Amino acid sequence: MASRRLMKFGWLMSFIGILAMGGASRASIADFDDLSLAGESYWNGSDGSGGFVSGMAYFNNNYDAAWGLWDGFSYSNITDRVTDGWASQFNAITGAGQGDSANYAVGYRWAGPPTITLNDVGVVDGLYVTNNNYAYYSMRDGDAYAKKFGGASEDDEDWFLLTIIGGDAAGQATEPITFYLADYRYADNSRDYIVDAWQYVDLSSLGPVKTLEFTLSSSDVGSWGMNTPAYFAIDSIVPEPATLALLGIGGLVLARRKR
Repeated sequence: MASRRLMKFGWLMSFIGILAMGGASRASIADFDDLSLAGESYWNGSDGSGGFVSGMAYFNNNYDAAWGLWDGFSYSNITDRVTDGWASQFNAITGAGQGDSANYAVGYRWAGPPTITLNDVGVVDGLYVTNNNYAYYSMRDGDAYAKKFGGASEDDEDWFLLTIIGGDAAGQATEPITFYLADYRYADNSRDYIVDAWQYVDLSSLGPVKTLEFTLSSSDVGSWGMNTPAYFAIDSIVPEPATLALLGIGGLVLARRKR
């Protein structure tokens, strides 16, 4: 009996070690590939469900059937990288999800902020972010409503900023984390950029959170507010390795009790 318990304990420690040394890095709180989509399509909340679940998180969505408008989060697998304008609002500029992922999520702010609610309070290590086509080409080339970043002289110090705020178990807001989706503030114009690849944003400094709220701001603002299209794309929300290891232990304990 003692030897059997020792073997089980050793197997459990090995399992935890695998999670800590690499298995955890490949797991996600959400990667959107558990969501069913036809090829080259998207979900925008037109079913009136008010949001969707992927992995261990809930993503809000508001859909106005009268106008066919939405905000919050949608999800997509569209691979078209070249279409611009409003017709490309569900396209990630990368043309694919992060890594081997087919699906990705698109955030848009209109009436309220895109918000992720985790199943349980925990530390989020980070997530991947990029631009969507509509915002990318609007910043690069300008459009009927928004300016070309840098202006005609290419010296305008334009920027497009994503801000992420966590909410703890009590609903108190954390200090924000910011990420520039475009930055033209450099004295050397050759360093100006608009993000066109998946970039990892470290969120671990937020500490234990229940929610993640996303807002956008831009240097291009008019009398009606921000002119830059208020879109971004995310994928592969990664938990802190220690958190995932604890989840693994919990799963093993639960399986043992069921036996």
